[in-house]
Amino acid sequence: MSTATTPAPAPPAVATAPARRGPRLLRWWPAAVLLLLAVAPYSALPLPGLLDGPVGSPGSLQLLATCLLFGALATGYDLLLGRTGLLSFGHALYFAAGSYATNMFLLEAGLPFAVAAVLGLCSGALLALVLGSVSLRVSGIGFSMVTLAFAQAGSILVSRNPGGLTGGEEGRAAPAELLPSWLVGIDHTANLYWIALAYLVLTLAVVHRAVRSPTGRVWEGIKENERRVEVLGLKPYGFKLTAFVLAGALAAVGGLVHLLLTGGSTPQTTTSDFTLSLLVMVVLGGSGTRWGPMVGGILYTWADHRLGDLAGSGTVADLPAVLRVPLSQPLFLLGVLFVAVVHLLPGGLARLPSRLRRTREEHR
Repeated sequence: MSTATTPAPAPPAVATAPARRGPRLLRWWPAAVLLLLAVAPYSALPLPGLLDGPVGSPGSLQLLATCLLFGALATGYDLLLGRTGLLSFGHALYFAAGSYATNMFLLEAGLPFAVAAVLGLCSGALLALVLGSVSLRVSGIGFSMVTLAFAQAGSILVSRNPGGLTGGEEGRAAPAELLPSWLVGIDHTANLYWIALAYLVLTLAVVHRAVRSPTGRVWEGIKENERRVEVLGLKPYGFKLTAFVLAGALAAVGGLVHLLLTGGSTPQTTTSDFTLSLLVMVVLGGSGTRWGPMVGGILYTWADHRLGDLAGSGTVADLPAVLRVPLSQPLFLLGVLFVAVVHLLPGGLARLPSRLRRTREEHR
């Protein structure tokens, strides 16, 4: 008598398809966001409270371009802070070098814009190489203090206006007649917006590629335990200098984009306060994450502009003094926002999706 049993039928293969389709679709969200950003100048969609006018209006595009610029700048700065563990207070110098050097090559040498832009980028990278080679001779708080000293020296030098090259406290306007016509005027704001978007994409691509490279893995090791990297036979100094120069070069490109967006070079971009703003952006978004610094830079820049409008609005002016006085200070509002995010999301905004998933799983 046979005791063989009939095997149970296998579950249909399609049962697991829905579970796999979701994550695959989620992988495409950066491309979808990039597409939406690319077509933004063609949109007449109003966003009350977020923007003053339709998305495609010149004023809105100017604000969006500035947000994208600082999102990229914060991403580049995170190469030092979040990826290599280097707290630099002088990152503004390389941003300012890209702006001022390009402007001076245009004004003083009369070079074509493309040549001046390349020389401005090289100037920022060279400055990062020189100052980085000195600053990285020390580590920890000593490194931070040396970069702060360089930042202060650079800011003083610019404000002193040596040879009339920097314009002193008033800055120096870019020569419109020496810039390409398609980059000048309110009618070409969309072109400047696309340049800012291209800078963001370039920075994200360079940082992502660098972090995933063998050098990027050494940066991670340096951040975790620099002594262990030395024991493995590697010299951290060279790897840290590579990160420093790469971040400085990306900042110099940002200075060039800022020159086009604002129409000039301003001494505010040379101060250590400017670098502190980058530090706040990175911490706000999430240091050491792929998208966090970008999100933090965009949110901080948008809030800095929009909260200033809110502070001077009639709504705030009509409030009682106990509310009107603090709410009329944009820095106060930004400080409250920063403290709230740091307290509620210790890892920055980039940690929010994982925290939401964890909360949802705990309540199941």
